This record gives sequence, C-alpha cells and structure tokens, in this order.
Amino acid sequence: FGQLVIGPPGSGKSTFCAGMREFLTGIKRDVALINLDPANHNLPYKCDVDIRDLIVLNEVMEELELGPNGALIYCMEYLEKNINWLKKAVDKLEGKYLIFDFPGQVELFTQHRACKKLAYVMTHDWNYRLCAVHLVDAHHCTDPNKYISVVLISLTTMLHLETPHVNFLSKCDLIEQYGRLKFGLQFYTDVVDMKHLIPFLSDEKDPFAKKHKKLSENIVEVVENFSLVNFSPLSVVEKESMKNALKLIDKAIGYVRMPRERNAVLNMVSRDSGMDSDTIQYFRQKYTHHSKAEVDEKKAADSMAK
Repeated sequence: FGQLVIGPPGSGKSTFCAGMREFLTGIKRDVALINLDPANHNLPYKCDVDIRDLIVLNEVMEELELGPNGALIYCMEYLEKNINWLKKAVDKLEGKYLIFDFPGQVELFTQHRACKKLAYVMTHDWNYRLCAVHLVDAHHCTDPNKYISVVLISLTTMLHLETPHVNFLSKCDLIEQYGRLKFGLQFYTDVVDMKHLIPFLSDEKDPFAKKHKKLSENIVEVVENFSLVNFSPLSVVEKESMKNALKLIDKAIGYVRMPRERNAVLNMVSRDSGMDSDTIQYFRQKYTHHSKAEVDEKKAADSMAK
C-alpha cells in the first residue's frame, strides 16, 4: 500500500511527505519514503530510496546540454528503462507503507508516458495498491483564471494516470494570502457550477481577454461534463487535516488498519464519509473572510426555521 504524491511545483509535495511520515509514525504505521525527484536537493525528510543514487539532474544537464525541463524528462525516462533498480530498492522495504515523492513538472502527469508507465507497472505488475495524491496550492482559488486551470490539470492527471486518485487544496491555512475568495470554500472543493466564475474573468472589452473567456467557458463545460474532480482542504500543520487526508487515501486504496494502529487512531478517526464537510467548514471559518458573523447569521436563520 502507498501514495504517489504529485502536483505542480511549489504545491508542498515534499512538506506533505514529511508531515505524512510523521503522522503515520505517530499512529504506529511502518512507513518508507521514496524520493523520485532528481532535482530535489533540499529534502525535509530522510528518504529510504533516492533516485539520485541512480541519476542526478545536474549531471544530465551538463553532459547532454539540456535545460532543466528536458533533463527532468530524460531522468524519468531513464528510471522507466531501469525500473528494476527501483524494484530491488523497494523490495528491501517489504511490509512498509510506501510514499513516493514525484517531481513537480506538470507534463509528466498530463501527457508524458514515463510516470504513467511507472504507476502502471507498480499497480499491475508489482500488485502495489497505490493512490495518486494530487496537491494544488489553495491560493489559486482566489484567482478564477488560475482555479479553472488547476481544475483542468487535475482532471487531465486523473484521466492520464488511471489510478485511484485524491485531490487536495494544499496550504489551506494560507488560502487568502493573495486575495479573497469570490465564494465560500465549499464552492471550490465541490467543483460544481463553475460557470459562476465566468463573470469574474478578464474584461470583455479586451479582445484577447474575450477570447480567453470563451476558452474558459469551454473548459468549464468539459470539466463539469466529466464530473470527476473535487478537492479536500489540506494543511500539513493541522493534525485534523492530516487525519482527514489519510482517511480519504486509505479509503481510495482499501487499506484496512493493522491491529497495532487501531488503538492509536481510535480517538483520531471521525465518521468515514468521503469528503468531510466538517473539515471544509473548519477551514472556511478559520482561514477565510467568511467570518463568524456569517455563521451566526446562518444559526439565527436555522433557529427561526425551527
């Protein structure tokens, strides 16, 4: 069992891996971390397997005269060709829960074959039960254009990898650092009625912006027609958030907690309901401008209705 941690650069993948390892260790689950990012030189955790023992990005750039993106694709193709190296390294971790920390280059998970092939081999040939954990930075919700883009990336990644998949809005404790949300947090987690974002897009008087707006409308229609994407809020610094994240991931891969874990998580696990609306409400009240006053208004309305 394990996780394939993916997402755009800066979405907090390595920080999530470190936080998840700490959390899993706390509930007595044996865990191992596998770094598959040859460009990650400042890991916030000690990895059990490191792709840099096989290939190093800087050396590829120097020897083949490639830029960072081209060199990273070469590194992942090299890993694909030498997948037996990974198998031998991971076999030594038998019995452990595995967390794979992947690079952040988006095209590796939306278009390129290497990471898809790696995921396929691990889940089909090796019989690993893995969940893709896709992180996107929550502050993109404050910009309708960026939010539509990350939703499209999430959908494309889900369709490309063809693995059990959970999407998270990472760094939710910083969600309004770059501006306020146009709607409540649940609007962005549920990914429903995205057409309500269209009026907030760029000025229609600008010909380029008008064309871009039409493209956004079509993207929204495609995303809603698939009806596959939703998000769960995530903050690595919030223990309740990590608990909810692990619950969603375990459910996606059918992980049943070992006896040694049950007592440790007895007071940590709430009802198993998939997308936890209580978690969304918690982040909404604590980290967005939808403040306590609005909550009090709802309570008053509910009281009057009764």
